[in-house]
Amino acid sequence: AVRCPACKRSGDWFATRWGPFCSERCKLIDLGKWLNEENKVSEPLRPDHFADFENLPEGEELDRPDSG
Repeated sequence: AVRCPACKRSGDWFATRWGPFCSERCKLIDLGKWLNEENKVSEPLRPDHFADFENLPEGEELDRPDSG
C-alpha cells in the first residue's frame, strides 16, 4: 500500500490507472500545484544525478508497473 501524494489515503494505487494517486481528481490537483509553482524541484538537476540510470535497458518503461 502507498499513500496518495495529494489526499494521503492509503491503498494499492499503482494498481489503478492514476497511480500513485488514488483518483484522477488527486492527480489533477497535484498537476495544478506544479503549474502554479506550489511544487518545484528544490535544486537544479546535474548530470551526476543521472549516473545510476545510465545502464538501464533501452526502450523499457521501467517506471510503469503495468507495462508489458
